[in-house]
Amino acid sequence: MNTAEVMMSRGLRLLNRFSGLSAIDRLGLRKPLENLIFQGTRNSFRTAGAVARTFAATQKLLQPARLPKARGADLFDLSPTEEQQMLREAVLGFALEQLRPAAQAADAALAAPDELLKQSAELGIAIMGIPEALGGAGNERSAMTNVLVAEAMAQGDLGLAVACLAPAAVSTALVLWGDESQQAKYLPAFVGENLPAAALALQEPQPLFDPFALKTRARKQADGGYVIDGIKSLVPHAATAELFIIAAELEGIGPALFIVESSSARLSIEAEPAMGLRAAATGRVVLENVVLPAESLLSSANAEVYAECVQLSRLGWCALAVGTAQAALDYLIPYVNERIAFGEPISHRQSVAFNVANIAIELEGMRLLTYRAASRAERGSDFAQDTALARKLCTDKGMSIGSDAVQLLGGHGFIKEHPAERWYRDLRAVGLMEGVLLV
Repeated sequence: MNTAEVMMSRGLRLLNRFSGLSAIDRLGLRKPLENLIFQGTRNSFRTAGAVARTFAATQKLLQPARLPKARGADLFDLSPTEEQQMLREAVLGFALEQLRPAAQAADAALAAPDELLKQSAELGIAIMGIPEALGGAGNERSAMTNVLVAEAMAQGDLGLAVACLAPAAVSTALVLWGDESQQAKYLPAFVGENLPAAALALQEPQPLFDPFALKTRARKQADGGYVIDGIKSLVPHAATAELFIIAAELEGIGPALFIVESSSARLSIEAEPAMGLRAAATGRVVLENVVLPAESLLSSANAEVYAECVQLSRLGWCALAVGTAQAALDYLIPYVNERIAFGEPISHRQSVAFNVANIAIELEGMRLLTYRAASRAERGSDFAQDTALARKLCTDKGMSIGSDAVQLLGGHGFIKEHPAERWYRDLRAVGLMEGVLLV
């Protein structure tokens, strides 16, 4: 009997044991206890099921496969190409037709529906970033395309967008920085029918978190392997993930990225429901002296690689902020035009009209800075300053737009019947989250 079956068996035995106790009914505790044991059994089963996959190389690579950088236009132009616009429209259709209707239930359930994640995988977002030589569909590396995809996804729902895009961050990291053995071992799983749940984990549970001052520590062993110890927080798919890329301070070197399988001994998961991003099923990954093989280290702890990882992640969060802010604006315009107060639409009030106009202006500023940073990243230029500017604007104006959306809807903005309160909660994550996405 495997681990999953053992956990399920224990849960069923526990249910049978307490079901015959008359005191349970007298105290009115039967239903709450049934729910508690069901949730615990389900979580145990799902966590055990996540470690069932065995990652193994299906082919031997002589060298790592990389996607060539997208060829930029001769003139600086932030307008999407025809192919990018078609892809954006396809993803936007999925986001509005599938993510938006499922968002409220997923937020309440603290998890994205499995069927929705499967449909997202069928879009092929993950395989677009994997070279054809490794079974993917990618033929060039385009940060701009990835920003457009993240923006379109977030117009459906930011939390569900994170849930759908999180595995692609791991495959992208492996394509960008993995060596031939790492790519051969892990990337085949991302081009198959059963896409693994995976997450890029940089965030830690500390105030004013700095991704370049990590508390998670790694030290090298005499046999060439590593021992890693620490806690990662707000990790999407934490309970179900099969593979993590963990950021840790490598003793004597600096911040580094490690490939960590969820089946590793002394790795455990803790629930960590948050104010926002609830559909992403965030949790804590606790590493207590987890032993890793030598080949788990990505890109030989190259400092430039780690810095690029942080910058690409922040750019991804900017794209999500732009998409969510656009969703708020699209929702507000018809609302203020149709909402009647004192015999006329509330949009006839200058304070309302000016507020909506300001949202549109700030949104275009967010989009412009985000596209500019993505364009520089795509060209191979230094994009650190552009990303910092975009993140600052998207953090401040994103939260402001979320707050204004709640305010303009009045009492409707405070209740879950309308999505504004969820957008407000999700947008507050943009300024504090690190990792999770790569564009």
